[in-house]
Amino acid sequence: MALAPALVGLPSASASVVPRQVDYLRISITDRCNERCLYCLPENFSAWTPREELLSYDEILAVVRGAVGQGFRHFRVTGGEPLIREGAPEFIGQLIATPGVETVQLTTNGTRLPRLARELKRTGLERINVSLDALDPEVYRDLTRGSIEPVLEGIALCRELGFRSLKLNTVLMRGKNDDQIEPLIDFAARHDLVLRFIELMPVSLTEMLDASNFLPVGEVMQRLRRDDRLEPIEDGLPLGRGPAKYYRLAKRGVTLGFIGALTDLHFCDHCNKMRLTADGNIRPCLGNHIEFDLKPALRPTDSAGEIPSIAAILQQARVEKPLEHLFRNQYQPQRIMTAIGG
Repeated sequence: MALAPALVGLPSASASVVPRQVDYLRISITDRCNERCLYCLPENFSAWTPREELLSYDEILAVVRGAVGQGFRHFRVTGGEPLIREGAPEFIGQLIATPGVETVQLTTNGTRLPRLARELKRTGLERINVSLDALDPEVYRDLTRGSIEPVLEGIALCRELGFRSLKLNTVLMRGKNDDQIEPLIDFAARHDLVLRFIELMPVSLTEMLDASNFLPVGEVMQRLRRDDRLEPIEDGLPLGRGPAKYYRLAKRGVTLGFIGALTDLHFCDHCNKMRLTADGNIRPCLGNHIEFDLKPALRPTDSAGEIPSIAAILQQARVEKPLEHLFRNQYQPQRIMTAIGG
């Protein structure tokens, strides 16, 4: 995707870069999803990973134990849509109970929350991010091919159950959901939710990956400043461990996060994460094709040669983690987003 010429982005971080502490692993437990968001899945895509190629829960937990030994402390369960995989709540409970794991979060499209939120709460899960790109039912259906009703029901139930952190994620798409920005802000304010706006990234093989669809977060911020005041929240750590910059919209009293992967030129300076794909690869950077296969360590064969350990593979991936992504360099994705993990 070619970036639009005018870079109206977030305030840049300091030019001085401190060494990155990579201690956050995002775990995809499936590449399948029950929705087809425009920016994520091609309309007729069906090349799902064969089930035997997906890591089992026991294999994922083995990776987690290895990661803890390498200093990882924070974990997020993603997909595809993670809650469509059978046994997901039980796995999340096991992940939470793993020694050395400090925080566990879940990213979901919310469609399964009405039936699973209570079970998830019983596992000890306290932090959920829900993808919500529109409030208008027709716009939502156009964007996701799904129905918004169970998502809103799931959000309401999670609020009722008292999850410690419940955030909404909105991917910005010019001409697609830019008219949903104000309704989403009002919804977040009304229900005391954190809302995060995310720039469209070239992470999937779809027609959406075009500059005409790109809406910079900085442009949204300028729009909001016309009749309100954005007050920076200096200490964003309690709100999350990712790259979002958080602000308080003064008049409406709502907390907004902005993730500008393309327009924030210092976006990668403090990146603390790597990804575990559902088929067993460690991906140090979302915007780079480098991956490290963990399957030899997880499923050793009788073939000659030394078998690398999980710890050794994780350490190699950490050492070779790129200093910055390639999204601004005419990046062409080779795997769909659901295969990489959100």
